[in-house]
Amino acid sequence: MKKHIILGVTGSIAAYKAAELANQLTKKGYSVTVLMTRNATEFVSPLTFQTLTKRAVYTDSFEKVSDFDVEHVGLAKQADVLLIAPATANIIGKIAGGIADDILTTVTMAIQGKPVVICPAMNTAMYENPIVRGNIQKLSDLGYRFIEPRESVLACGDLGKGALAEIETIIAYIEGL
Repeated sequence: MKKHIILGVTGSIAAYKAAELANQLTKKGYSVTVLMTRNATEFVSPLTFQTLTKRAVYTDSFEKVSDFDVEHVGLAKQADVLLIAPATANIIGKIAGGIADDILTTVTMAIQGKPVVICPAMNTAMYENPIVRGNIQKLSDLGYRFIEPRESVLACGDLGKGALAEIETIIAYIEGL
């Protein structure tokens, strides 16, 4: 039986790549539930993910659901892995600080004993910022796993490390868990 993956999508231009990631994981037989931050919905529509995964997409901690469950806890219990791709400096900082103020961060805080894989995607200057690096180190020390971004020409035109890892690299990592 294939894993149930919760895919967290944050407000990065790389969010469009998360749609292809969700599509490929679904085609490989994984059950993929997508959680989107509000900022992510500015880049890609929840309907895109719903169509690709054939599953509900969560964008709000207080959405009305047909079967009541404390949603963030229920989702966390269902997951075999939480994959955050792309992960912005903002989401990394919120998780490192224990902030749980949206569906993605509350599910992240509720995950216990299952891998959380974070795929940073941001401008090189942000990725290299000592605060962001410190947050990544803190989370790594706590057992969170990271798939390093790659060097590329970024959306802003800069050349540097910060582009989302290749979809194939992310899938290979998940399959290796």
